[in-house]
Amino acid sequence: MNFDYHYHPYPSQRSTVMARNGMVATSQPLAAQAGLDILKKGGNAIDAAIAAAAALTVVEPTSNGIGGDAFALVWTKGKLHGLNASGPAPASISIEDIKKRGFDEIPVHGWIPVTVPGAPSAWAELSKKFGKLSLKEVLQPAIEYAEKGYPLSPILGKYWEYAYRRFQQTLKDDEFQHWFETFAPDGRAPKVGEIWRSEGHAATLRSIAESDGESFYRGEIAEKIAAFSKKYNGYLSKEDLASFQAEWVEPISVNYRGYDVWEIPPNGQGLVALMGLNIAKGFEFNEKDTADSYHKQIEAMKLAFTDGKAYITDPAEMGTAVEELLSDHYGESRGSEIGDTAIEPDPYQPAKGGTVYLAAADGEGNMVSFIQSNYMGFGSGLVVPGTGIGLQNRGHDFSLNPDDANVLKPGKRTYHTIIPGFLTKDNEAVGPLGVMGGYMQPQGHMQVVMNTVDFHLNPQAALDAPRWQWISGKKVQVEPHFPNHIAQALSRKGHQIEVALDTGGFGRGQIIWRDPKTGVLMGGTEPRTDGSIAAW
Repeated sequence: MNFDYHYHPYPSQRSTVMARNGMVATSQPLAAQAGLDILKKGGNAIDAAIAAAAALTVVEPTSNGIGGDAFALVWTKGKLHGLNASGPAPASISIEDIKKRGFDEIPVHGWIPVTVPGAPSAWAELSKKFGKLSLKEVLQPAIEYAEKGYPLSPILGKYWEYAYRRFQQTLKDDEFQHWFETFAPDGRAPKVGEIWRSEGHAATLRSIAESDGESFYRGEIAEKIAAFSKKYNGYLSKEDLASFQAEWVEPISVNYRGYDVWEIPPNGQGLVALMGLNIAKGFEFNEKDTADSYHKQIEAMKLAFTDGKAYITDPAEMGTAVEELLSDHYGESRGSEIGDTAIEPDPYQPAKGGTVYLAAADGEGNMVSFIQSNYMGFGSGLVVPGTGIGLQNRGHDFSLNPDDANVLKPGKRTYHTIIPGFLTKDNEAVGPLGVMGGYMQPQGHMQVVMNTVDFHLNPQAALDAPRWQWISGKKVQVEPHFPNHIAQALSRKGHQIEVALDTGGFGRGQIIWRDPKTGVLMGGTEPRTDGSIAAW
């Protein structure tokens, strides 16, 4: 791939990192280093990804946790494998019962939106199928950070304080007090540079490590989760946990100008990114920073999201085949609807996300694209007493309308925002990519892929470039450093442009590309967070 290695469109002025023996890119330096330490101990990229993911539950609890979900794309021995570790709704839940409790939609916090956590199962499955080291050894860095503590980094401290202020106002019931005991032990959020530790979190990670994940689903931890749920009239049961297993799936792809772009199939929204690229490939993009280029990208993403929200849910419930939505006919048909001015598809209201993404690679050619999340920052606001486990609120995305594709049903998996991405060319790995952040994720994937393929930006520049985000209708947000003259030109085309005050809502990404001839790894990390690349 031919890149411009001197292009720095973002104030960070970071350079692409080069290495050969191994690389881990995450949103937290300590987690990246944890993955690199495992590589140096003889582990492979899969071991490093698990180590970094587990460490991220400790060093970035504002975005993910042991009680969240995970997805992974793993390239090894010339083949790409997909793992779906998103848990279903509890077997005892029902629309009727939720409405009897006085809700017309699924709330954000509390037990109602809690689904079965999948992340520990993802770690165990990845380790069992592809790892070189034991899970006990791989989780040790995370255990040490939880036990001994670590100092908060700047962006982490910012979002921790935001969450504390919000929860202080909204989470008044007794069931939420364990969150404050765990994450605000001094009666406030820890400050940047202060040490935070969680012995309960360390004990939970150690139990998962020693039992290869069994204790979380069919052992002592499962008992604690189920007892906490029962105490507060939650739906999640011991049987729900015991019946869960992460699922190996076949990744889906579209070919975009000679490159195969890969995503996890539904229930994830990776399909939206692929549909957007499938529509966009019908147009020429000769220059990056023109109003016409941005206009066509935005319009393609609008159409893809409209269809994604209409159809994506648990694959067992999807009435429209993925193959049809990724067909050339679909892309051409939808592309024909794009004209010179902004269109307005059926609107929806996106939610903000709380997610971590990491990429890992080793000198043997193994590469991992991994993402995990609690959703909306700290998730449900529930922490299982004495365990450090913050439970996700993924069930919030379920609809209570029986006519919607993503309607709530017992044992069903919801529409999922978190998506890992991967790029190949001519059946060779180019590498993992991801942009975390709720409904920004497929939009970030599309922009990063186009920055790479159409505009030849190196990995760091592809992440640095100013981003846009379609919100709903004709409303589009752009970053503060987005070119003003282009924003004005888009406005003249009918887009309702809003300049965001900060970059927090535009996703946080990581990229590792591999040169197939030399094996050299090229990494970029996110300037919008405490991003870091550890390499050797």
